Amino acid sequence: MAQVHVTSKANKQLLKAPHHVQNKFRGWRDAVQTVGLLSVRRSVGFHDEPLKGDRQGQRSIRLNKQWRTIYQEMNGVLEVIVLEVTPHDY
Repeated sequence: MAQVHVTSKANKQLLKAPHHVQNKFRGWRDAVQTVGLLSVRRSVGFHDEPLKGDRQGQRSIRLNKQWRTIYQEMNGVLEVIVLEVTPHDY
């Protein structure tokens, strides 16, 4: 369905994340590629939400309480660019 491209920055950040966070990211990526972004977005398990301010036009998902993936849709739902995988500051 959709192609998920991970930036080199996000790939490096993902390698530093705990293994369970990496696994949840892979599950999200595989689901987006299999059933499509809109179907996965409706799933409550990832808490997909639009961002505001400087990040308007981007979205985030929760990989756990701390870790987030920031992504942006390109060309409708045909291509998803993962920009960051970072721990969320509280």
